[in-house]
Amino acid sequence: MLIFSVLNSDRLTPIAAIPMHTPEEAIAELEYAVKVLGLKAIQIPGHIRRPIPAFEKYGEEVANEAIWIDTFGLDSKYDYDPFWAKCVELKVVPTTHSSGMGWINRRSISNYQYNHIGHFASAGEALCKSLFFGGVTHRFPTLKFAFLEGGAAWGASLYTDLIWHWDTRNKDHLVENNNPANVNYEELLEFYTRYGGELVHGRLDQLGSGLGFHADLVSPLEPGDLDEFALAGVTKPEDIRDRFLNHFYFGTESDDTRVAQAFNRKANPYGDAYGGQSQRVKAFLGSDSGHWDVPDITAIAANTYSMVERKIITEEDLQYFLSIHPLELYTSLNRDFFKGTAVEKTADEFLAGKLS
Repeated sequence: MLIFSVLNSDRLTPIAAIPMHTPEEAIAELEYAVKVLGLKAIQIPGHIRRPIPAFEKYGEEVANEAIWIDTFGLDSKYDYDPFWAKCVELKVVPTTHSSGMGWINRRSISNYQYNHIGHFASAGEALCKSLFFGGVTHRFPTLKFAFLEGGAAWGASLYTDLIWHWDTRNKDHLVENNNPANVNYEELLEFYTRYGGELVHGRLDQLGSGLGFHADLVSPLEPGDLDEFALAGVTKPEDIRDRFLNHFYFGTESDDTRVAQAFNRKANPYGDAYGGQSQRVKAFLGSDSGHWDVPDITAIAANTYSMVERKIITEEDLQYFLSIHPLELYTSLNRDFFKGTAVEKTADEFLAGKLS
């Protein structure tokens, strides 16, 4: 494949697969790929399966299943900031294409389709949320990430969910609406005694455990100390817009009509109100053209344009899908990424502000 890419370097470029078990390992491989091999594109895994030490005593069979998913941002075993900084230094954009097969809700023993449908999106969402809530897109304002296949509908859904969760779960809202100090416990106990009947008789001392595991998270004793958006640097909903739309790109198959959700600027938060035409959720063509589920590689472009013919997306959306979003992504750190390729002139026009 490397030889084929070299012979067709005006249209293809090889990518480096970077292991991410530790930041040190990732940095070493990244430097080798860029400085020694001269590569300009990389792919990282979306997660690492790490063992839970407490289960190792039960033997290898149990230990192999008792794992947790490390997604390099929130709650990671290591600080991956040195690796992200190295990506910026070496001018490479991290892309990923990882499987969610075998995760807890994708373990059918009889039906591959049950396990397969949506698994790329699940793995991508886990990484995307981790990078966002872990503050990576806050600390590295020039670094972009691409999820190479899995569609863009999940990206549009996650973006909207983040805004909605902020609206009802930001620090100020919790203090105002979920503060246990605002509860009149004497009056509450009176109501339970008056109306609870036999269900609560002799059990009033157990009322505090009604929320079980989630009690401290939903209604902490000191809600003013709970700010789950703090690492992301979010103090207003516009920060979510900027940390998300400016950093995440979503690879989509050419026949995936759900791309319309990413380009629906009336439905997506701030789609019309901020930045005009460019504020779509950033879907781009990311076809796994060598796979068995793409039976005709020559039909990919035609399939994409058919969405315009069917009025699923507009001609302008198509330009962003096929051209502007990939150009944004790959020239964000390396303005010469497309130099010597068949689209060099188009890239130069984009960088000069003539393509928008």
